[in-house]
Amino acid sequence: MKPTSKIDWDFIDSHPMADKPDEDSPELTTDDFARMRPASEVLPEIFGETMASGMLKPKGGRPRTDNPKVFTGIRLDPDVLDAFRATGKGWQTRINAALKEWLRDHAAG
Repeated sequence: MKPTSKIDWDFIDSHPMADKPDEDSPELTTDDFARMRPASEVLPEIFGETMASGMLKPKGGRPRTDNPKVFTGIRLDPDVLDAFRATGKGWQTRINAALKEWLRDHAAG
């Protein structure tokens, strides 16, 4: 049984190359895995210590913020969700802004 996904497996299976092995990327054997070494050992041999240390240095990613968002699951009516999604990219930010506006207008005190 094929996994359920958006991939058209029947189309892929019908491709003339579907049953041909990939000669440029053969399947790895147990011996291949046994010979493997970590990149931290191999890269300095190939590129030198200086370049390898730069390649192995963790990349920064998204900058830290003083006030990070908190992940939460929230259930919304479909029409509300559809309306925000229809506004395009950034719809979650706009929901956040709408909730902040509501809090300003309905602040206790």
